[in-house]
Amino acid sequence: MSTNEIKERIWPAIEILEDLSELRKQAPLTHVITNIVVTNWTANVLLAIGASPAMVIAEEEVADFAAIASGVLINIGTVTKMDANAMRIAATAAKKAGTPWVLDPVAVGALHFRTELAKELLTQKPTVIRGNASEILALAGTVGGGKGVDSTAHSSAALPFAKELSEKTGAIVAVSGEIDYITNGKDTIAVPGGHPLMTKVTGVGCSLGALIASFLGIQKDPLRATVSASAVFAIAGSNAAKESKGTGSFAVAFLDQLSNLSK
Repeated sequence: MSTNEIKERIWPAIEILEDLSELRKQAPLTHVITNIVVTNWTANVLLAIGASPAMVIAEEEVADFAAIASGVLINIGTVTKMDANAMRIAATAAKKAGTPWVLDPVAVGALHFRTELAKELLTQKPTVIRGNASEILALAGTVGGGKGVDSTAHSSAALPFAKELSEKTGAIVAVSGEIDYITNGKDTIAVPGGHPLMTKVTGVGCSLGALIASFLGIQKDPLRATVSASAVFAIAGSNAAKESKGTGSFAVAFLDQLSNLSK
């Protein structure tokens, strides 16, 4: 992709700071339906940033909770038949109630069941779709070539398809990678930063989807909310890497950075 295909835009840092301050003030109730590998980590990430996580997964409860939450995340990482039904119910309830929600199509394209579920969930109009390049390529109908949950494609390679997916679904599409690209189909924002250690700690990418859901709870502009969440994440990751000695200390430092971020 040539650089002139990416519309460069300087995002005002003051807006990110305003959104972070508002999130900490409101502590948005964030309904998280995620995979069993990352549940505890994701809750800690949201607590560190100042949000209020709720890991409600029972199909008897998800509809009621999605309707009262500030934002919802649906992450299909370790999906089972029971989980899938709860996800369908929650997505339908969120759409009906006008609750913004995020779809994280983990490893979509690699396996038929989750791929079909992700396509079904798209009909409930997610506010944001967040995935790595391979997942976005697969969800857009192109062979993504992912290796399990890991992407084998650069985020820029998925950008044209992310734009098409955004235009088709009406969702903001966030492609995570060495550089995150966030698009509404017309405007595209590049968010650099982060650190390779972020790919070595289970759940970091998945928790970004939850963080976006939290920012959606306090910021009505979904593009701005997604950019703010991604920028905060990248800054925390970059800062944490400077003071860590490896993956274990990085995980702790990352949570500390999220809780201590300021101007």
